[in-house]
Amino acid sequence: MPPPVVQNCPMGLEYLTQIDQLLVKQQVEVLEAITGFETANKYKIQNSMGQQVYFAAEDTDCCTRQCCGPQRPFDMKIMDNTMTEVIHLNRPLACSSCFFPCCLQSVEVSSPPGTVIGSIHQEWSICAPKFTVRNASDDVVLRIEGPVCTWSICGDVEFQVLSADGSTQVGKISKQWVGIVKEAFTDADNFGISFPIDLDVKMKATLLGAVFLIDFMFFEKQANKENDAPGLF
Repeated sequence: MPPPVVQNCPMGLEYLTQIDQLLVKQQVEVLEAITGFETANKYKIQNSMGQQVYFAAEDTDCCTRQCCGPQRPFDMKIMDNTMTEVIHLNRPLACSSCFFPCCLQSVEVSSPPGTVIGSIHQEWSICAPKFTVRNASDDVVLRIEGPVCTWSICGDVEFQVLSADGSTQVGKISKQWVGIVKEAFTDADNFGISFPIDLDVKMKATLLGAVFLIDFMFFEKQANKENDAPGLF
């Protein structure tokens, strides 16, 4: 039976209209864990019961991954269980440090691929990371604020999802602690994301894109070396 038609919902995102949380689990790459050689990231996207609903795969070349490390630009394909691409993410090459406010991080979200539905933009800040979540018209719909310390030491790291004016928390993105062995020897991360169930499905997909930007900015390791640092320094 084909999925129900949902008004103003891009094809393949119908399931997102029914949920208020997702789990994003990065797959462990054995070659990378052993050698530190950067491989393309892959993620399973699951519902709260652990059922896979999407699969995400990084699309970059080998040279870019080795030379740029976590700062690398990337395209990310997010596919449904039939391996049909339903969301496309594009991260251009940019800086993330507060010392370079004119060239900060961003991700453009398209669904279907080629049709922009939203974007995430890093805001200039000295310590705590901040982002705006925007719709296709470039209007700020939500904000994301992270902690001053993003060290993942024996606990979850939470980024609050706030209303457009920043006054109300409406959800969160959590980098989840997965144990000392995995944290120490791989850069495979687990995330949880929650949002209002009645949030526009396009903004839900854009928030999902924010998870990957946060992962690369704060939790991706180069050659399996720990690079965590306070804030944006």
